Amino acid sequence: MRLKKCILAGGILLSTALLFACGNKAGKEAETSAAVSTDAEKTAETEKNTDAPSEGNKLKIVTTNFPSYDFARAITKEDADVTMLVKPGAETHSFEPSPQDIITIQNADLFIYTGGDSDEWVDGILESVQNKNFHVFKMMDAVNLIEEETVEGMQEEEHEHADADHGNEEADHDHEKADQAEEQEEEGPEMDEHVWTSPKNAITIVEKLEETLSGLDESHKDSFKANSESYVKELEELDKSFKEVVDSGKRKEIIVADRFPFAYFCKEYGLSYFAAFPGCSTDTQPSAATIAFLTDKVKEDKIPVVFHIEMGNEDMVNAISRDTGAKKMLLNSVHNVTDSDFKAGKTYVDLMKPNVEALKEALN
Repeated sequence: MRLKKCILAGGILLSTALLFACGNKAGKEAETSAAVSTDAEKTAETEKNTDAPSEGNKLKIVTTNFPSYDFARAITKEDADVTMLVKPGAETHSFEPSPQDIITIQNADLFIYTGGDSDEWVDGILESVQNKNFHVFKMMDAVNLIEEETVEGMQEEEHEHADADHGNEEADHDHEKADQAEEQEEEGPEMDEHVWTSPKNAITIVEKLEETLSGLDESHKDSFKANSESYVKELEELDKSFKEVVDSGKRKEIIVADRFPFAYFCKEYGLSYFAAFPGCSTDTQPSAATIAFLTDKVKEDKIPVVFHIEMGNEDMVNAISRDTGAKKMLLNSVHNVTDSDFKAGKTYVDLMKPNVEALKEALN
């Protein structure tokens, strides 16, 4: 995953360089054009880069995924222009920015992103930004992080080959795993990026984001503060509801027949779990061993509900549900939102509230 990150970051840098090169005057190379820029052009560019958002100009905020979009929207309401790059209904982990997305980011006053594997393309773009008013808010920097965990029965990401004769491919794969292990040892453990799935973390993120936004637009700091406090109250009620459900539950174990982005959620409320894949896995085709393990767990522990996440492949949860009699239910991680919910103005809190009832059924 880290090797992929390096390759992708290089590609983004190259794409960004080409993007700017193509924007120069026809018939002139980028270096020549930069060298002969007039004083008037330089002055105009300087003024553009140093103008802070004035009373008549709204902050331009660009976010990657829905949680960051919703938090920014809740704080600023109509006093900022908030843009979400990942389209509603799209898979966040495979998102790659278009040239227009890159321009949108570079013209922003504030860019908000998570900071994990799903944002591995970000670093290359940030290195290319020339806007002096450009600021960054990284959600993973706002909270205490935990390592991405692989629990018993969880299928680790690997490449499976259909052909019997693939000795060279296996050897290459072994070398790749060794390289990745060495790289991980050098860079440290991989931290779980799904920080927003804990309402407690969401509260911390909203409060710190409000401080950043108020610093960027002091003319609206009072309304930003009031909006933030109002939203935090909603998040606190959500947190209280989850605590009550867990405290009164007959069991403290959940099973997710899908990717598992709920590590922060489970740690916050003292839940144990079993799942098919890590939260950022690009592998969503389960092995027979994974299905068998989760099926046996449901039967042995008499689990009444098997969860899947939003917008995922439900084949596995359907199979386990049929085989065990357990009820299939959605546990929404709010990594993205459907187009209809987005147009309806649904919020993080709106999408998390059904999880309270789903969890109540799963723990009793």
